Amino acid sequence: MTKLTPNASYSLAIELSYPNQPGMLAQITSAIAQAGGNLGDILLESQTLNLIQRRLIVDAYSSEQGEAIVQALRGIPEVNILTVCDRTFELHRGGKIRIQSRIPVKSQSDLAMAYTPGVGRICRSIAQNPETVYSLTIKANTVAVVTDGSAVLGLGNLGAAGALPVMEGKALLFKEFADIDAFPICLDTQNPEEIITAVKQIAPVFGGINLEDISAPRCFEIEQRLKQALDIPVFHDDQHGTAIVVSAALFNALSLVKKALAEVKIVINGAGAAGIAIGRLLKQAGANPDQIMLCDSKGIISSQRDHLSTEKQEFAVKANGSLADAMKNADIFIGVSVPGIVTPEMVSSMAVEPIIMAMSNPIPEIQPELVADQVAVMATGRSDYPNQINNVLAFPGIFRGALNCRASGITVEMCLEAARSIASLISPEELNPNYIIPSVFDERVVTAVTEAVEKTATKEGITLYHA
Repeated sequence: MTKLTPNASYSLAIELSYPNQPGMLAQITSAIAQAGGNLGDILLESQTLNLIQRRLIVDAYSSEQGEAIVQALRGIPEVNILTVCDRTFELHRGGKIRIQSRIPVKSQSDLAMAYTPGVGRICRSIAQNPETVYSLTIKANTVAVVTDGSAVLGLGNLGAAGALPVMEGKALLFKEFADIDAFPICLDTQNPEEIITAVKQIAPVFGGINLEDISAPRCFEIEQRLKQALDIPVFHDDQHGTAIVVSAALFNALSLVKKALAEVKIVINGAGAAGIAIGRLLKQAGANPDQIMLCDSKGIISSQRDHLSTEKQEFAVKANGSLADAMKNADIFIGVSVPGIVTPEMVSSMAVEPIIMAMSNPIPEIQPELVADQVAVMATGRSDYPNQINNVLAFPGIFRGALNCRASGITVEMCLEAARSIASLISPEELNPNYIIPSVFDERVVTAVTEAVEKTATKEGITLYHA
């Protein structure tokens, strides 16, 4: 098993007691360190002349390592483990979001206006003038986060219920970062026709549709047909959110190494939703289509292959070969694939000052430590390394801008301008190999993306109203 940096996703709260004797705490912290844990807060719960009780926060890098840390503590004579709590499971207990009323209902008159009979007047008004649904209901600020559970994170097909924690998390991020009310919709079907029908049927409630964790190639058809059928923004974040953030990071990385997008050779490993969308957006941004090489589990997407999907055909080249062949003399490697597939030897075969964006989670295509002295810029999908490529930089502002101006859709140019706005937040003086993309907690990001989306929608004439 690859040993990663301990992180909060495998965080334990351990309550223990031990004799009030000098050196006991040192033994405990030493055992945690020897087991590879990262010790955080040490809280004193109680203390008597004979006994001390503490609560320790310890990060691990896997469930198995977390158990090894607990066993190491159990091995210390006179230390008594009272409770062990997995903090991530505890955080999710009961769900992460809830519906909260905007108005108080404290009297009969409040009830009469908010519900029957007064609400009937509002219903009739909307029926007579459908546009008022945006001002008289939640529609103007509400997004449906829709999945079929077929491609959940990097975990695969977990189904509707298995996908729900991710969709809840997405709704949470919409609210926290852009004050958008989002709700998880996990459909118990993986039939494209049924998914399209279901989304069309629930669309009257929502101002936008965020598609999430739907496997390729089905996701392309589902998104395209919903865009054609609905007059509200439809956005598949696994495609376009990823492409926006990758492009933003790449603009800055290329500036750092003084290379032009039109002249570099780009290798994308992973021909699913994210890989296809990244390639498409980079072409729109000015990358040379002949210099983009898309690879999947069989190697280079070659025109010599049979039974290529329509999306793969867009990127098919005459060349044939493995990922290692593709990476020779490449300036950029973008990984949206599987852990550990890239070797240091592959990186050493790349052009001078290569850029590596290894975004497989939780384990990258190549561990940054293995090629630290070979690359000009390294980015991953992890928060414990510099340059995290995280879709949170894109989707809250994308939808905030689209909802603000009542955009009827989200266009390629809106995505490009969003990417440019994210990249622009890092000044030339600040730009360095460990800082090519803003932090997800940079409060300027949502505002910058929102403004870029609104301006572009207005310019393209697809906005119905400007706030």
